[in-house]
Amino acid sequence: MKPSRPGVLVLLLVAFAVVTWLLLQRVYSDLPTVPWTAIPTVLLLAIGEAYSGWMTRARIERRPDTKPVEPLAVARLAALAKASAYVGAVFAGIFAGFVFHVAALLDQDTPRRDFFLAGGSLVACVILVCAALYLEHCCRVPRKPDDDPLA
Repeated sequence: MKPSRPGVLVLLLVAFAVVTWLLLQRVYSDLPTVPWTAIPTVLLLAIGEAYSGWMTRARIERRPDTKPVEPLAVARLAALAKASAYVGAVFAGIFAGFVFHVAALLDQDTPRRDFFLAGGSLVACVILVCAALYLEHCCRVPRKPDDDPLA
C-alpha cells in the first residue's frame, strides 16, 4: 500500500467543496440545519487515531514497557488511516461548501448558526486528516541505520 498523497486529499477537499456549494445554491432552504454532533465525534476519532499512532510507533520501535505489535494489526491500522484521511478530506470539502455558501448570509440566524457549525466541522475534519496521516506515518517500518537510501 502506498502512502496517502496530500495533493490528492486537497483535490478531494476542493472538488467536494465546489460540488456542495453548487448544490446548495438550489437546495439550501429545503435542508435542515447542520448538526453540531459532527464536531465532537470527528474530534474523538482524531484523538483515537493520533493516540493509536503514538502507541503503534512505540511498539514498532520496541520501546521499554511495550509489547511487540502484530504485523497484521499494523496493516489494519494503516488501512484505517488511509480510509480516514480520504473520508475526512471528502467531509471537509462538504463542510467547506456549506461555509462558502452561508458566508454571504450571515445577517440571518439560521445561516449564521450553520456557518459556525460547518466551520467547526471543517476544522475537525482537517484535524482528523492530520491525525490519519500521522497514524499512517507511524505504521511505517523504520529503516535500519545501515540501510542505503540510494539502493
